[in-house]
Amino acid sequence: MPRLRHLLTLTLGTALLHLPLVQAEELPAAIKQIEAKGAKIIGTFDAPDGLRGYAAQYQNRGMALYLTPDGKHVLLGNLYDADGKDLSAEPLQKLVYAPMAKEVWAKFETSHWIQDGNKDAPRVVYLFSDPNCPYCTLFWEQARPWVKSGKVQLRHIMVGIIREDSPGKSAALLASKDPGKALDAHEKAGKQSTLKALKTIPADVQAKLDANLKLMDELELSATPAIFYLDAKGELQQQQGAPSPEKLAAILGPK
Repeated sequence: MPRLRHLLTLTLGTALLHLPLVQAEELPAAIKQIEAKGAKIIGTFDAPDGLRGYAAQYQNRGMALYLTPDGKHVLLGNLYDADGKDLSAEPLQKLVYAPMAKEVWAKFETSHWIQDGNKDAPRVVYLFSDPNCPYCTLFWEQARPWVKSGKVQLRHIMVGIIREDSPGKSAALLASKDPGKALDAHEKAGKQSTLKALKTIPADVQAKLDANLKLMDELELSATPAIFYLDAKGELQQQQGAPSPEKLAAILGPK
């Protein structure tokens, strides 16, 4: 499962715009030159042999900068010790990816989703879902043992991107008197679903769809289902598409 720091190569850089930059002290001239090229300096960290580490973000990527002891040169990239340990990974995780994961999870929580499962389930999994997506239905089926046992709650962030009637179908689910029940009936029926797309989408429902699609665009996702969950370490992980059987336990936990 790709960790958030690998997912960053796809997306999530927009979340860093809200992180505080290093302003407590004047940046060295060499670091300022990197900043002038568009990098955002997020924080500093200790490095060996007189180097000084800087955690930065550039073009939706996290990166480590190392200022040489003379303060005149900057090295860019991961630093490894004699045992092959990546000395850049932990600082970047702490200064860049962990705060970013927290902010992205908070965005999921305030998005417009349909609850699937017990509200008090100990594990929550978010997925961007389209009513016309067969792989969303497959994941829905895969997750039934965990959802029915009360161990997992799926939160379907509804979007409409696959077919012309996808937005109308998502709108129909969100506008339903009981969205959870409507989604359950739709997924359970599969290809025989009788869900009808709304011909006219109410403004408030359209606003929800627009917000969900905007979030999906921010994350640079282009397909459904895009599944997000927290692993055993509390780190944000992503699965694109319906997972293989052996990956289900990582996403949903033990049965």
